Amino acid sequence: MTEEKIYIMMNKPAGYVCSAVSDSHHTVYELLPPDLQDLVTKPKRGHRLHTVGRLDCDTSGLLLLTNDGFFSHSLTAPEEKIEKTYIALLEKPGKPDYIFKAKEGLTLPAEKKSPEEKSGPAILRPLNEEMTLWEVKITEGKFHQVRRIFQALNNKVLELRRTAIGKWKLDDSLKEASYIFINKI
Repeated sequence: MTEEKIYIMMNKPAGYVCSAVSDSHHTVYELLPPDLQDLVTKPKRGHRLHTVGRLDCDTSGLLLLTNDGFFSHSLTAPEEKIEKTYIALLEKPGKPDYIFKAKEGLTLPAEKKSPEEKSGPAILRPLNEEMTLWEVKITEGKFHQVRRIFQALNNKVLELRRTAIGKWKLDDSLKEASYIFINKI
């Protein structure tokens, strides 16, 4: 008998981690009912329920969860170059040259878990006249990549929200900390 495939779209709030267990933070799995939580630690058959990629603790927005490893791999494998879209609120106004610098790729500053490294191209677009709200599109998944892009541009991200992964767009009606089941199609 084959395992029933599960596909979930969640509107992840900031303050939650994508790990199955954490001593210091709430996990996204705590937002699910007990029967789905059980599929994280005690899967019935096949693969356990897991997040498709990760969002750091301070990032909100679109998070997909599944027990379908092929689906997960198709959206996270680097060679697939799946576009991820974010909205970033910056500490200070950005500059028009951000667009061109990011398009060429930037040297991302080192962080605790990641060395200094070159990013691939990113598409940046200001969303307000003050140039403090930016849309960011990337196809990589480097550690804290969007935050490090703006750090390389001498700015700081105050809030970060993912709105899309490939064809999957965050449902506007989905309230923060809630989820819906979706079809893979």
